[in-house]
Amino acid sequence: MRRCMIIDDSSVIRKVAKHILSGSDMLVIEAETASQALAMCQEQMPDVILVDSMLTDMPAVDCIRSLLALSHGAKPHIVLCVCELDVGAIMRAKRAGAAGYVFKPFTRPQLLASLKELQLAA
Repeated sequence: MRRCMIIDDSSVIRKVAKHILSGSDMLVIEAETASQALAMCQEQMPDVILVDSMLTDMPAVDCIRSLLALSHGAKPHIVLCVCELDVGAIMRAKRAGAAGYVFKPFTRPQLLASLKELQLAA
């Protein structure tokens, strides 16, 4: 079973993403802040991590770098969640190690298509 973490200060976004992704093949966990996510990932690294581009406690790029620095062995697939097209932010996230991005608020088809492009969902 794959593990997915959603890092977003919006409980609505976390709830929607969890509802979309939860199923027989995906266990979804939530973190409200980057600091909370990093602490959780020290215990067990998820396979997929959705990172809000506007985290409240640290820049998303720093969060991505820190998450990848924690991983021992297999690296998580990190997807940046953006509210608007900001090519600079997307490119910085990709240079930091993000595999891709998705616009939010997202719908079920949009989120699943983004993960499927990265070969992370069926």
